[in-house]
This record gives sequence, structure tokens and C-alpha cells, in this order.
Amino acid sequence: MPRFTTSDGLSIAYQVWGEDEDRPPIVLHHGFGASGVINWKAPGIIDALVGAGRKVVTIDARGHGASDKPHDPAFYGEARMAADVSALIDHLDAPTIDLAGYSMGAIVSLICASQEPRVRRLLTGGVGEGVVETGGVDTRHVPNAALVEALLADDPSTIQHPAAIPFRQFADAIGADRKALAAQASVVHAQPIALDRITAPTLVTAGDDDPLAVRPERLAAAIPGARSLLVKGDHRAAVADPAFAQAMVGFLS
Repeated sequence: MPRFTTSDGLSIAYQVWGEDEDRPPIVLHHGFGASGVINWKAPGIIDALVGAGRKVVTIDARGHGASDKPHDPAFYGEARMAADVSALIDHLDAPTIDLAGYSMGAIVSLICASQEPRVRRLLTGGVGEGVVETGGVDTRHVPNAALVEALLADDPSTIQHPAAIPFRQFADAIGADRKALAAQASVVHAQPIALDRITAPTLVTAGDDDPLAVRPERLAAAIPGARSLLVKGDHRAAVADPAFAQAMVGFLS
């Protein structure tokens, strides 16, 4: 798996799928706890994009997948991950990219697109008005402290917040580094994002039963020219809805 080194010395893994010399590559950023393969390959998103003739690049965020996983919170935060996306663009020597992110990756992508002129088109999934209200993934549904507690608990049966339990179960199921994830969760982005500075055409997608992405139309309204689209499913299932892949192929193409 190819890698590049960040400005603070971490090794970040990425993968390239398909070929397309005529259009910008599509960079996909996964959600919290996942990886490029888990978030985008398993539900068929990569296959759909490559089948449409596009070159796709998945990045494993710091603390995730095959990338370095320090346990110090100083290495984390979506703003640092957004800088990693810009570093990946440099590494790929790409004049422009199309960018898509899901959940945590959507926050990373929004931050990146608000600062990075090389983002040609932007698609977000798994976030809604919480970005406007809290500056990140909707912590009103899963508070940061509850998520950290769930990830670090020696005995999962002691987890108190019910909305945090699925995150612990997912981390255990894939063998994630829970201390690295807890470090990220402890500094999750909660500052206003300059949504009005995003100039790339933007599509905001969300599952119609996703408590972390309620009222995505409010997020779209905060981004110049953006529009929103509901697909079927909750936070995990929405990305696997065929309508999600169809929307990505259509919008990014």
C-alpha cells in the first residue's frame, strides 16, 4: 500500500483504484473508526465509481486503517486530517480533485474544501445540521466524553451511553486501535467551519433515519449553491443504499 509522510511525521496510507487521465481523481475520506476499504469498498462505492471510468483514491486517516496510530491527542483532530488531504493532493501531484467524505470524513472534507482551492467538486454523507450547530459530527447524539469512555472501557458491559455502544462494537469487530480512536474522539472538531468559503459545487447526502445527520438541507443552505439529497438508511446503512452510489457517480461525473 503506498504511503506519504505528513508535516508532523506520520505515515499515511492510501490506495488507488482505476485509471482516468482526463478527469481529476476522486479522493474518498472515511468515517470514524473505519478505513478506506471498509467505508468505500465494502458497500460498492469504489466499484461504482471505477465502473463509471473514474480514478479513485482512498485515504486511511491518521489513527485508522493502515496509517500510523499515535495515542497522543495532540496528533488528532479533523483539521489535521484536512491538512493530510492537502498533503495527499501534493503527493499525487494533482492540479484538482473531487472530494467525498462520510461522517468524520465529511467534516474533514468540509474543512479541506473551505481552505483548498484544488477541490473541484465536494460530496458529503452522514452529517447534517450538526455541522452548523456544533462545527462537526453531531455530538448532541453521542457526546465526546461518552465515546471516549466507551472506547477505553475494559468491560464493554459497563458502557453507560447507549449511542456510544455501536462505536465500541464496531471498533472491536474490526480490531481497531481503541486508544488511537479515543485520542481522536477526545479532540473531535467543534469549531465553526467557514462553510461560506466553499466554492466547489457541493452535494450533501444523508440517510433518512440517521440521527447523526438530521436536517441535511440546513447544512446545504449554509454552503453557497449546495443542494441536499436523502437516501434510505441510518448512519451505517445509508452508504450502502444503491441511491448513494448512484448520486456519487452522477454528481462527481
